[in-house]
Amino acid sequence: MRKRSSLLIGGALLCSAMLLYLGMSGMECPQKSHRHRWMELNLGPFNQSLPEHFPEDTPIIFIGGFPRSGTTLMRVMLDAHSAVRCGEETRVIPRLLSMRATWSRSVKERIRLDEAGVTDQVLDSAVRAFLLEVIVGHGEPAPRLCNKDPFALKSLTYLAHIFPKAKFVLMLRDGRATIHSVISRKVTISGFDLSSYRDCLTKWSSAVETMFNQCQATSRCLAVRYEQLVLHPEDEMRKLLRFLELKWDESVLHHEELIGKAGGVSLSKVERSTDQVMKPVNTDALSKWVGNIPSDVLADMAEIAPMLARLGYDPHANPPDYTRAPPPSFNRTQASTDSNSPEQGGHFVNFSSLELGKYEHLNSRFDEKLLYECY
Repeated sequence: MRKRSSLLIGGALLCSAMLLYLGMSGMECPQKSHRHRWMELNLGPFNQSLPEHFPEDTPIIFIGGFPRSGTTLMRVMLDAHSAVRCGEETRVIPRLLSMRATWSRSVKERIRLDEAGVTDQVLDSAVRAFLLEVIVGHGEPAPRLCNKDPFALKSLTYLAHIFPKAKFVLMLRDGRATIHSVISRKVTISGFDLSSYRDCLTKWSSAVETMFNQCQATSRCLAVRYEQLVLHPEDEMRKLLRFLELKWDESVLHHEELIGKAGGVSLSKVERSTDQVMKPVNTDALSKWVGNIPSDVLADMAEIAPMLARLGYDPHANPPDYTRAPPPSFNRTQASTDSNSPEQGGHFVNFSSLELGKYEHLNSRFDEKLLYECY
């Protein structure tokens, strides 16, 4: 009898201990999300209540350009900065921007949305909130966040409208080198015939024109030539960090040393440029295109790709002298960035006063499918 009582008491004590353990486990605080940690880092002390939504003036950095133009190299170099986190391509951001542009271009759709109370203001708030959730949530928190989805800058003007404190980095590269890389590495882009240099170069010129025009229209965008970046990395990165109002960090010149390290550079296993950016900055790819483009295409190059000359690349030189500086008009808006800044008494373009219809034409020449059906 005594033995049986001891067993019952022992079982009761064991059950009590298990219940106490489970209860204490349930009381443990869950791991904070990237979103919560970013807000704590950027929006004030821990003892303050955090807002439900990200602030509209979050100073996001957007990196874009045509695929194979150095966008990945730029983002890993910025990722190496102690105050910046870019991360891999999200792929969903260009898709949403494409949908938003489609809604605003269709008169019938806009009437239907307005009738439903889904105004431009409602849509813009929703798009901004979605983009911020994705950008903040897909990586570790940092004082400055950036996004690199190449074709997102096709909607640069719209992004500048909904993010009044954002800055933009447009990567540009000799279209012949870009298209040779696209074709040789079989980078699939919807609407591009990878068997035709003529077709791809024609569409490259149109796509780059769309993004470059928007970049030149605002003092919040800096165009960076890939060739200058790899030939003079320190000079170009110092200029870029001044533009982004970031302190100089020597690590941006040695991104390869921080790959895979905590707070360093994270690489995607599926992006086509990953194998190349694992190396230090180099000039290996500058002239690989020479000797690979058909002679009839070379003869018509100035007509096929007029953006080459506009960006300062000699369409008849194979290869051109990449050590030459870009033409004066290349960064005409940014040439006086210091005098244009609010701190120097200048001003930025007030996109909040623009209506979507006033700049929709910048998007109209660029096939929407290009935004997200690449790689």
